Amino acid sequence: MNKVETERPGSAPGVLPFQELRALAVNKPVVVGSSTGGAQALEVVLTALPADSPGIAIVQHMPERFTAMYAQRLDGLCAVRVREARDGDRLERGTVLIAPGGRHLRLRKAAGQYFAQVLDGPPVNRHKPAVDVLFRSAAECAGADVLALLLTGMGDDGARGMKQLHDLGAQTIAQDEASCVVFGMPMEAIKLGAAERVLPLDQMAGAILQFDARR
Repeated sequence: MNKVETERPGSAPGVLPFQELRALAVNKPVVVGSSTGGAQALEVVLTALPADSPGIAIVQHMPERFTAMYAQRLDGLCAVRVREARDGDRLERGTVLIAPGGRHLRLRKAAGQYFAQVLDGPPVNRHKPAVDVLFRSAAECAGADVLALLLTGMGDDGARGMKQLHDLGAQTIAQDEASCVVFGMPMEAIKLGAAERVLPLDQMAGAILQFDARR
């Protein structure tokens, strides 16, 4: 029986539909980093996902004031809900949280759930938000229960954080050179031995769904 006894404010004891229960279940997180060319790459990935996809946290190198508009645009295109991350947001199924420009995004775990921490601090790898900050926090709070994607971008942000995740047993995927606008960040991850797999952009959504099916 795909229901659980519960009580809601203003109602008699009832049942919680399975879809709502699943949203509250422990959600193995997906973390994504991207930079140059990433805005378009993320659109390709996210528009291919169904509404019930696993929760996704993203760092896209983007200036302040642009990330909220970008998230709003994606929200209108995607079946998943997309929004700029706010401190304390729960990373739940069907939700994509994008790091605000000028702030770092971390994940923390409490009571079996993952939550966003949006915080100030110095740039990391010359970036704020920085992919390494997100990836390292995922390693600390989720370990092997993570899928990390490193997409197109200049520099090496995210490569060392992905290596940390890889060494803990997380699933790690770098975008291939042919589908990248700039093969910088994925290349550095591959050179470090941080990428378990290298895939073209159009296979990233499928990889997310495969990861979700194994949870």
